[in-house]
Amino acid sequence: VQLQASGGGLVQSGASLRLSCAASTRRFSNNGMGWFRQAPGKEREFVATINWNGGSTNYAPSVKGRFIISRDNAKNTVYLQMNSLKSEDTAVYYCAASRYASGSSQSIAYTKWGQGTLVTVSS
Repeated sequence: VQLQASGGGLVQSGASLRLSCAASTRRFSNNGMGWFRQAPGKEREFVATINWNGGSTNYAPSVKGRFIISRDNAKNTVYLQMNSLKSEDTAVYYCAASRYASGSSQSIAYTKWGQGTLVTVSS
């Protein structure tokens, strides 16, 4: 599986962005997917996860209510809709494919990672 993340950019505080992550395999629908982020000088952290059919999602407390993870298995793509962006959301965002059908907040559950897309939120 190869993952290609896109959609990052420079926006002002309060704006919205939608990230996409396209997978190169038809087995995409078998895997839970997740989004993680890494801010400059900080460790990578969990953002959101979704199970194989989109029926279950989970979010980090810092983004809950502002971000929405979704997936389109027909397009082999997972999305992260980011609303009400804050300067503290500035980071490189990575999508990842879990070894399990369920989602997970633990990076150890993920076997494939995309290359990352940079989101910069100016205050």
